Amino acid sequence: MNRSSRSRIRSTPEQDAIRSQCFHFSGKFVEFPIDDIELSVPVRFNKIVEQYGERLAVKRRDRSLTYKELNQAANRVSRNILDALGNEQEAVAVLFDQSVFLIAVLLGILKARKFYVPLDPSYPLRRNKFILEDSGARLIVTDTENLLLAQAISDRAVRVLNYDDMESSHVDQHLPNIVFPDDLAWLLYTSGTTGEPKGVTQNHRNVLHFIRNYANAIHVASEDRMSLLRYVSSFGATRDILAAVLSGAGLYLNDVRKEGVAPIANWLSKERITICFFGAPLFRSFLETLDNTESFPDLRLIRLGSDMVKKSDVERFQNRFSPRCVLVNGLSSTETGTLCKYFITKETKITTETVPVGYPVEDMEIVLVDDEGREIGPGEIGTITVKSRYLATGYWRRPELTDCVFFDEPENDGMRIYQTGDLGRMTPDGLFEHLGRKDFQVKVRGYRVETAEVERVLLQSANVKDVAVVLRNDRAGEARLVAYIVPAVHPGPTIGKLRLALNGLIPQYMIPSVFVMMDTLPLNLNGKVDRKALPDFDHTRPELDVPFIAPITGTEESLARIWVDVLGIDRVGIQDNFFDLGGDSLAATRVIARVLKQYRLELPLRTLFLCPIVKEMAAVITEHQGKQSDDQELERVVRELESLSEEEAKRLVNEGVLPEPKN
Repeated sequence: MNRSSRSRIRSTPEQDAIRSQCFHFSGKFVEFPIDDIELSVPVRFNKIVEQYGERLAVKRRDRSLTYKELNQAANRVSRNILDALGNEQEAVAVLFDQSVFLIAVLLGILKARKFYVPLDPSYPLRRNKFILEDSGARLIVTDTENLLLAQAISDRAVRVLNYDDMESSHVDQHLPNIVFPDDLAWLLYTSGTTGEPKGVTQNHRNVLHFIRNYANAIHVASEDRMSLLRYVSSFGATRDILAAVLSGAGLYLNDVRKEGVAPIANWLSKERITICFFGAPLFRSFLETLDNTESFPDLRLIRLGSDMVKKSDVERFQNRFSPRCVLVNGLSSTETGTLCKYFITKETKITTETVPVGYPVEDMEIVLVDDEGREIGPGEIGTITVKSRYLATGYWRRPELTDCVFFDEPENDGMRIYQTGDLGRMTPDGLFEHLGRKDFQVKVRGYRVETAEVERVLLQSANVKDVAVVLRNDRAGEARLVAYIVPAVHPGPTIGKLRLALNGLIPQYMIPSVFVMMDTLPLNLNGKVDRKALPDFDHTRPELDVPFIAPITGTEESLARIWVDVLGIDRVGIQDNFFDLGGDSLAATRVIARVLKQYRLELPLRTLFLCPIVKEMAAVITEHQGKQSDDQELERVVRELESLSEEEAKRLVNEGVLPEPKN
């Protein structure tokens, strides 16, 4: 690979002007010094505790911890882990929902010179079991709420430690620093090219480096209130947690999986959030819940990511938010941290459908290469390749996979090269566009998915002979997983049976939205599946277990039109199931938002979620037609969703009609 020239342009006068204009709202910003990356996460955190001990550190609903209290809780975790395992480096698994004590557990694990491995309560049992076994963790830290699940995941060789029962003595006693910059900090699992999740390891120096880049770029200050809308199993959530607590800012948790999208607007205003990270699909769903009454005077920055950002996303941001609010697009990965950032205001002009991901951040050099590894120039499409001293240490227990994408640069000691597998294009002034994945690893609704894993699970069905899963855009431009199925017998399995077979085996976001039946899969000259030759899905109503029955009443016709618009298909019958038609939880949220706005009904929101069939939803609307709600009543309806009992929630989860249902 020709290494003679790489992108070293960090910004432009226009980008610098946006930052200087907008980030004076960030309060008393104190720069994260470069020398601190040679410390460790616990040492940097201790410095923050000394400076901001009485400030609020983390909050979830009515439960909060100051930095002093967070440090005491982390010390409690650390001492219990040291008593259980000693002070040698090893993995410790974490199983929590959104909780203020989760942050204490992560910090406590790091203080004990361990590296944490996030499990996820929403994942299928066998996926969590695989991660636990592959990581080699001998200990799971959890709470009472997830204790039974932790015990089901673990075996006799794995100990389960309940945070709620931990020994609390000596929490005020100073803990000596036993952590070094080269020690591992975390092991995060993503989908793997072999069909199994793969773990990415990162050390303290690298973590502190990209947290420093992130915090300094957006001027995270102690007065900031940062949102956390995602679970710690994702890289972005881990980054946002540490960016807040290593800068003295307040971290505010919101469990969107349990509480839904609709309450976010009120929560942002109530908690006076100043910095909010949205996955791009979640941002679009959030905008669907807004009317013209909401105002977010405290919100100074919205960071989008997890998926490709569209020109329409920028336009809606510019039309909806105040001039003081900045939109930030970017590119990052678990292996590299943040690579690029692009700052957008109301005056920024986006001339293409692809929104730029920006200019490289400090200490990250980027070059585009062709299939032969030769560097290409501006305007050409190539693979994004990164050169830095601060890349992930590699893939856990996968040396062959590490060697395929990570390379040392012989003429520059300490520098390494990482081939991202992402396609990009660069303008003459060094501005990058991200054009999607080169291989079969894709992002759907903000989640990173390896299609080989979905294919492997589908092939376990006796009804499936062959399968290929790819990413396709529907008419609205939304990314969808499409499964091309060669059935083992004819007629092939129905959509309902295929979805049912996948439930409980893989997370909901990995279940394809569209299934296309084929006689054979196209092959290339090497005998491999030619994915480029797979036909596009035709947006027609799929073959379901029920026959098509056209709408009869005016309400049924109106609902069918809403479903057609949201799902991007040609027709919807009154007996069709929303999820069998390719709908997902985010699409369901958009449907419910449009129904509420159109009919303004006074009824429990869960009533609509329990109606994934047009005929049923129309009957509910007709029954409540005379009971219209004002704005306050609509807010009451949304709050009712939050008040579901555990029994009701489990029933709705089992019926698969709540957002992000657990398997």
